[in-house]
Amino acid sequence: MHRIIAAVLVAGACASTLQAQTSPPSPTVPVLTLARALERAGAISPAQEAAAAGIRAAEAQRRVAGLRPNPSIVAETENVAGTGIYRGLRSSETTVGLALPIEMGGKRGARVAVADAQTARATLEAAIALADLRLRVTQAYVEAAAARRRAAVAQEQVGIAAEALRAAQVRVQAGRASPLEEQRADVARIAAEGAAERADRTAKVSAGNLARLIGGDPGALDLTWFDRVAGMGPEVAPAPDGTLAAAAARADLAAIGAQVRLARSQRVPDVTLSASVRRLEQTNDNAAVFGVSIPLPLFNTGRASVDLATAQSQQSEAQRRLVLLDAAQAIADAQAEAANAAITARNATGPALAAAQEAARIARFGYREGKFGQLDLLDAERTLSQTRQAAIDALAAQHDAQARLERLTTPAPTVQEDIR
Repeated sequence: MHRIIAAVLVAGACASTLQAQTSPPSPTVPVLTLARALERAGAISPAQEAAAAGIRAAEAQRRVAGLRPNPSIVAETENVAGTGIYRGLRSSETTVGLALPIEMGGKRGARVAVADAQTARATLEAAIALADLRLRVTQAYVEAAAARRRAAVAQEQVGIAAEALRAAQVRVQAGRASPLEEQRADVARIAAEGAAERADRTAKVSAGNLARLIGGDPGALDLTWFDRVAGMGPEVAPAPDGTLAAAAARADLAAIGAQVRLARSQRVPDVTLSASVRRLEQTNDNAAVFGVSIPLPLFNTGRASVDLATAQSQQSEAQRRLVLLDAAQAIADAQAEAANAAITARNATGPALAAAQEAARIARFGYREGKFGQLDLLDAERTLSQTRQAAIDALAAQHDAQARLERLTTPAPTVQEDIR
């Protein structure tokens, strides 16, 4: 079961992950790709085990629904323990036989149809669980990669702040600046160290969250994939008819329709046939006894159950249309969000970041040469740090939006796969 689940998870990630392998991983440090993370998560996820157990339960219910009613053994003794000639067992009449219920109105076929609809719904629930797991693991992977990028940037800022402090100390010792500049640089260094410590702690927590999903330390992540900016695709939103949400709504409607058929079949009374042998002790004779039993639907005609199932079917049909509307809106919103995030990531990792890096480089050189003041340097460094953080946030938002869009547009399974 786990191997097939893992294969399904990996199939959804191969298209994006294989393209992200622009550089081979280091032979000494294995890189955990998103596809591998999905595979490991699928192998240990309790949600997949629950979904597979749900399918097995639905299939067992299907077998139960197809069974015919059991016959009954009929045994009774009359004319015993009375008075006169009926004293003791001298005049007893003992009847032993079988009673066989015969279902009328297609009840068995209706039960099987309900069970088939429930089995199809359970299979669809397994596909939904796979899609939800893929989204959860992808989001955890993105958050862990972003946290490591933020920790690296924060650590780099510590080195920059330490270098700025040394430059300020040189200027103060040379008499070219007041001691206030050294104090201000030291405050900036302390703040940078605190930010680096917080970023490192956040990175460890994010890695731990990912580790719980995949069942082990993630190790090195594929940051090349994280840094990749998605291309601009077509703006036409896919139709929601083939999505998992639409398929779930159709499955619910089919199950309610089967319940309507079952409720209608319940209105037809069943017939019970019996055949027995009666022993007459007084004459030492045997006789056959045949019987027919038909219930009279006087108080419960089954009409209320049909009305209930019909109303539920109408409700399910309305909910199906509502699901299609909500799915279309959610897909359009996610597609726009993914496109906007890609634009923001492209700008943040491109011209904006290049300009901030150049401004910081010029400010450092000018400060060492005495052409710029310390405030100019601190402002340039702060702008560079904020731009780097914004670029990381934009990349994370892009991957998260793309993952949610893929979850919304995940196609429903066309064939029932055995994932047990």
